[in-house]
Amino acid sequence: MQDLGNAINESLSDSERIAEAIGEIKGAGYDVFLVLEATIGFNKREDGEESGEAASVEPTEVTSVGKVRFTTQDQRFLKALRITVDEEV
Repeated sequence: MQDLGNAINESLSDSERIAEAIGEIKGAGYDVFLVLEATIGFNKREDGEESGEAASVEPTEVTSVGKVRFTTQDQRFLKALRITVDEEV
């Protein structure tokens, strides 16, 4: 698992595209920090299960309670990621 984390970190560090984008942001007078969160799951295969077979995963029901308020910065960030949020009127 540690090797996987190191490989991901190295690929991001070596990316010319990421370096260029960060350079442009810094050139515009901003400090840059990048925080990524990854969820990596591991399931031990049962005896007799072939390595290429995907285990069945039950869907999880997600419910929300209350309202979420987005700041202008939140909205710009989501828009940059091409994420839309349905707003209740």
